Amino acid sequence: MLLLAKILIPLTLGNPLPVKNAAPPDTNKAVCIDHCRDVVGVCKNDNVTRDYVFDRQIYQLGCDTLPQVKFWQQIMKLSKDSCIINIACNRTIVAKMSNTDWDSKNDSAKTAFRSEVRKTYGLPDSARVLVTVGKSFFYDFDRAYENLDKGIQGFIQNGVDPWYAQAILLIESPNKLQKSNVGAYGSFQLMKPVARMFGLKVNKKIDERADFERSAFAASSLIKRVCIPKTKEMLDSLGIQYHEQDVWFRLLVMHSYHAGSGNVKAALWAIQPTAGGMDVIKRLWVTEAKGFRYASQNYSQLALAAMIEMNNKISVISN
Repeated sequence: MLLLAKILIPLTLGNPLPVKNAAPPDTNKAVCIDHCRDVVGVCKNDNVTRDYVFDRQIYQLGCDTLPQVKFWQQIMKLSKDSCIINIACNRTIVAKMSNTDWDSKNDSAKTAFRSEVRKTYGLPDSARVLVTVGKSFFYDFDRAYENLDKGIQGFIQNGVDPWYAQAILLIESPNKLQKSNVGAYGSFQLMKPVARMFGLKVNKKIDERADFERSAFAASSLIKRVCIPKTKEMLDSLGIQYHEQDVWFRLLVMHSYHAGSGNVKAALWAIQPTAGGMDVIKRLWVTEAKGFRYASQNYSQLALAAMIEMNNKISVISN
């Protein structure tokens, strides 16, 4: 367990924290003021203050009470030897059991179990009843914390909201460098074409996606040059107002980072929202369109759950 003091030092707008190798103060000041409003200093038992993003909106909007978020918090703390039986559309938890107990059931018994759940909860036959295995081995918040400060600094240097750095680092590869089943790699889980687009070397001899600073630059550039502009373009076309620091806007950008803006656009067009807010995000959680499917629906749920779990882990409090 991390042994962190319950001390937060808010970043004052008139005196932003110094950024390593940053642009001169005059050119970087406006960026810091706009993007650092959620950045605070967390003091560990080594008396070193490190940057951390504390988003109060998550609690003001009641995101910490949403069943989908609470479900993923449990999965993040649950051993891989256990599982939670749940209703996919709303993450209602039906039962918890060991994987051994579930695996001991034959296919007929599993089908009968799911049918009984649908009957009990008044669900249609098409409703998915899922078995989700614990992932505490993957969501290693102690290890993820070690990279947050330099990720935040890297994004600020590139003029990008550091909220995204923290969210990505907490859910994409929080335990170790690894390659996904679709080829994404590194702390920011970049695909080869994206990494190369933003200047990283990826070939048979070298893969700069393993370089944290280079990978942070590519990830922040992707968000700044593609994800945020495309998200604004989508919302503008729907006539929806937004503010870039709104948590729902940030989550929508995260969906573009994960699923691609084309798939997010297809999902939004299926929903046809007339106003912004968390309701848009919650409707995405039950919407499928084009390549926006199960993993995409979960992405912003995971981001919220991980942010809240990290806050709990370091006993974060606000002044």
